Amino acid sequence: MWSTEEILERQKQVVEWLRGKNTEAKTKGLVCGISGGVDSAVVAALCKKAFPDYCLGVIMPCQSNPADREDAYLIAETLGMEVIEIDLGEAHAAIYDRMKTALKANQTPLNIQQAGQGNLKARLRMSTLYTVANIREYLVVGTDNAPESYTGYFTKYGDGGVDLLPISSLTKTEVRAWARALGLPEKIASRTPTAGLWQGQTDEGEMGFSYDLIDKYLLGEKIPDDVVAKIERLHKMSEHKRQLPPTIELEKPERLD
Repeated sequence: MWSTEEILERQKQVVEWLRGKNTEAKTKGLVCGISGGVDSAVVAALCKKAFPDYCLGVIMPCQSNPADREDAYLIAETLGMEVIEIDLGEAHAAIYDRMKTALKANQTPLNIQQAGQGNLKARLRMSTLYTVANIREYLVVGTDNAPESYTGYFTKYGDGGVDLLPISSLTKTEVRAWARALGLPEKIASRTPTAGLWQGQTDEGEMGFSYDLIDKYLLGEKIPDDVVAKIERLHKMSEHKRQLPPTIELEKPERLD
């Protein structure tokens, strides 16, 4: 594990990287979603350091646990960060209900699952962040960490649809250490990871193994073989999420003069 001094030095590198990417894109600042979790808290803190006056946090409850909203505001208050709230609950319910009605009318067999609803929530949040970013001329900063990136534990074109990923090389253990070094509340640093996609949902429960185990695996440490198999299966299945959409090059017809 890095020392506090090493963490602070690497945070400076990330802050400079965020500024550089903003300059390259000729944009004016950064926007990120704040969920109440440690990943979004660390990303928000880095954005605030990079652009103290030109960063925005967006809180997007969507039939969420009220505690998530409270923690999101705690993060924003701790950082002194500008924040707005956009409730997506009604929009999600309306789209999902109309989709079910249309599919039933089309006699399509329905397999309504929590994951499907959760993916819609994540994509609504992505659309919201990009709309805000377009208005402000900001870049959208994502919150995926190394375990999430490796296993594909993110929604394609949802929370995976962003401009920049500043913490995607950090394990969950490292993200927690960065949160403490950034002065974020211990309540946030040690919070049980959840995407808030449905009642009682937790990241570790959905993945089937702990962040501690995958952290060790990504760092080259020995973990049980059955967990290795689960991790590698998820990595293989989610490869498409880490790639741009495949394209096909078609031979052009000869032009007749």
